[in-house]
Amino acid sequence: MYQWRKFEFFEEKSPQKSSIAEEVTGKIQCCSSGRGKIVVGCDNGSVHLIDRGLKYVYGFQAHACSVMFLQQLKQRNFLVTIGEDEQTSPQQSPICLKVFDLDKMQPEGSSATTPLCIQTLRIFTNQYPEAKITSFLVFEDLPPVLHICIGLDSGNIYCIKGDIARERISRLQLQVESVSGKSSDLITGLGFRVDGRALQLFAVTPASELIIGRPEAVYFYEVDGRGPCWAFEGEKKFLGWFRGYLLCVITDQRTSNNTFNIYDLKNRLIAHSIAVKDVSHMLCEWGNIILIMSDKTAFQQADAAATAEVLRKYGDHLYGKQDYDEAMAQYINTIGHLEPSYVIQKFLDAQRIYNLTNYLEKLHEKGLASKDHTTLLLNCYTKLKDIEKLNVFIKSEDGIGEHKFDVETAIRVCRAAGYHEHAMYVAKKAGRHEWYLKILLEDLAMYDEALEYISSLEPSQAGITIKEYGKILVEHKPIETIEILLRLCTEEGESAKRGTSNGAYISMLPSPVDFLNIFTHHPKSLMDFLEKYTSKVKDSPAQVEIHNTLLELYLSIDLNFPSMSVDDIDELNLKSRSLTLDSASGVESNGKLDDGKIMDKEKDRLVRRKKGLSLLKSAWSSDVEHPLYDVDLAIILCEMNAFKEGMLFLYEKLKLYKEVIACYMQAHDHEGLIACCKKLGVSSTGGDPSLWWDVLKYFGELGEDCSKEVKEVLTYIERDDILPPIIVLQTLSRNPCLSLSVVKDYIARKLEQESKLIEEDHRSIEKYQQDTVTMRKEIQDLRTNARIFQLSKCTVCTFTLDLPAVHFMCMHSFHQRCLGDNEKECPVCAPEYRSVLEMKRSLELNSKDHDRFFQQVKSSKDGFSVIAEYFGKGIVSKTNANGVGGNQRSGNSSSNSDF
Repeated sequence: MYQWRKFEFFEEKSPQKSSIAEEVTGKIQCCSSGRGKIVVGCDNGSVHLIDRGLKYVYGFQAHACSVMFLQQLKQRNFLVTIGEDEQTSPQQSPICLKVFDLDKMQPEGSSATTPLCIQTLRIFTNQYPEAKITSFLVFEDLPPVLHICIGLDSGNIYCIKGDIARERISRLQLQVESVSGKSSDLITGLGFRVDGRALQLFAVTPASELIIGRPEAVYFYEVDGRGPCWAFEGEKKFLGWFRGYLLCVITDQRTSNNTFNIYDLKNRLIAHSIAVKDVSHMLCEWGNIILIMSDKTAFQQADAAATAEVLRKYGDHLYGKQDYDEAMAQYINTIGHLEPSYVIQKFLDAQRIYNLTNYLEKLHEKGLASKDHTTLLLNCYTKLKDIEKLNVFIKSEDGIGEHKFDVETAIRVCRAAGYHEHAMYVAKKAGRHEWYLKILLEDLAMYDEALEYISSLEPSQAGITIKEYGKILVEHKPIETIEILLRLCTEEGESAKRGTSNGAYISMLPSPVDFLNIFTHHPKSLMDFLEKYTSKVKDSPAQVEIHNTLLELYLSIDLNFPSMSVDDIDELNLKSRSLTLDSASGVESNGKLDDGKIMDKEKDRLVRRKKGLSLLKSAWSSDVEHPLYDVDLAIILCEMNAFKEGMLFLYEKLKLYKEVIACYMQAHDHEGLIACCKKLGVSSTGGDPSLWWDVLKYFGELGEDCSKEVKEVLTYIERDDILPPIIVLQTLSRNPCLSLSVVKDYIARKLEQESKLIEEDHRSIEKYQQDTVTMRKEIQDLRTNARIFQLSKCTVCTFTLDLPAVHFMCMHSFHQRCLGDNEKECPVCAPEYRSVLEMKRSLELNSKDHDRFFQQVKSSKDGFSVIAEYFGKGIVSKTNANGVGGNQRSGNSSSNSDF
């Protein structure tokens, strides 16, 4: 007893003034703790829950008579009780086991706050005879499995295993062998021990022991027999464990006084000692030790930080004596309380690096290390060149390399020290793909391994890494990198996994546009990637951006060939003006021997332009209104790179026909100009006939002999009657190189045609004059002479005409009854008369529509004929000062019905 030194490592939080709440009325039979509360069971069958500071929460009636044993579960908020209920029949035992779910209460309207009882089991059955219960223990396996052991005074142990809540259980009976000569020994204690996957049950009887407190000592037992013992004088009433401390309530056999001691067995210290009354229960919760007395008073003992302070002082003492190993052993015990920098500063000397390494290892094992501590420990390993410890620290299978240090710090330190394998291991285990690839590519230049690693990642993560390191990969492994990108951006990889192909899945895949920046210095690889992608995916959501990029690559004069100098590019641009695709493939240059390289570049350029024109046409087919590329960008690219074929196609699709022929005029391509006008100058196919007028002006202002072309143009102008002869003559007269013979035949035919038209007009005039004279005579006759009506039958009913009858000046007669209410106009002639009036009214309205008049004059090939037609129909008339037409009479005109 005198070998144990005393140090106060605990402090009393609640002096003996504290007591259990008054609501706990019965005698406390049993106690349990867990999940932040204490649960007590009383001899009146009630159970009460007590919170931190011994504050009462609530209570409920668990059993009808008494609560004998209870245990609060840790994994689930369940309470398991054994108690005595009312006996319903003599054959049935009143002892039963109940399971309460403390998270669920009885339905609203209940008289008291009562948790939901989810199961009630009868312990004793015909197979399991009734005996006095002396001990009780619940072991929580993986939820929802429970192991419940009930020790009896008969020496038997009843075991219940399974899902108690659903009563999916199995029962087992164990018999403890008697060693005292008696028929049976009562079970005074039970304990579980987990050894790997094995679950061991220890049972204590008066003749067998587990951890036994005897008056002379406390004995420890293992599976194979008795272990160490510690000599404490006095009768042991209670034993327990708290954070590695042994708890004892000891009764002095001479004075019968009770003492509560807390022992530090490792350092052979009495961490706390206090005189207590008659203790009935001992519990541990909230980091405290709670003692409940027989009179329901209670107090708590809390673990104090003073322990660390004592150990620090002792360590400082040993450090001063230069006993560094023992000093470090004391400092390690202060981890969690003493600031690590206090210890680290003492052992930074190179000669004490082993002690510092040991301290840092313990700091990491307890999960209290910072980034700086990780850096320092790894530097210690690298300085000591202790690869074995470095492997244990980094590659330990217990998860230390994943949880006990800062990953990024470990990677950075190992990489800086040249331990690339360890850095890569940590990065891969922690899922830090960017660090893993950074080491592979930047430090080790292992491009194939990097590509293989990227291929093994999830598509989303692979896309992120490609964006970050794609430039390096494209530079060294362009073909393999493009293959990975194609798998990411197409359905190939994913549909192979899924076994099906879904077009809608394309929209969820990464877009090739997201990876354009990695090809900044490798446009040829970019072109290869986009071409392969478009060959696999025809309806990509990003096809407009893809086509824009491809057009820029196809149409560029220089595709940024790194092997070419500035002089080579200038020479290429000069020679490209005179080369064609055929000559580039079959004719050798007469210049330097290096011209072969320039010829190859020109071949490539012409092939790309051919692809560009094909893309322009395929992405804007005739059945599509809008192209699958940016038209404005395409026009700019064609103009910047002098791509005539592309410009002509785009202008034609945009119906900018005048710009089309302007391209031919600028190139002095007369044959192509006329062919273009033949195609685009026909109005029946949606063309613009005015193009011939532009072509004629071009030849008239050309200043060179173009008689052949002019004659061909005049053929189409004459055929479609596009221009008057006077305009043709005035236009061509500006070209001094053209002779009269060019237009001689054309003028002769036009004069002959005009003569025929004049003769036809004369004949029409004579006919209209005769008709006019006849009409005037008829009008005069109607005004001056009487008309005799000789019809004898009604025009409507064809019966004999009788009075009353109605005669019209158009010589139609009717019965008055056949006309009905309409007696003022002839029903036979009225429709024709109305149509004439409607036509006149329409002409009068048209005379006020100036926009329509000028639009017809502008769009007509002969504006004079439109004006003449308006005059002929009386739409345009001479007006007097009052704004009234001079040919309009002041009176109202009479109709046939007026006569």
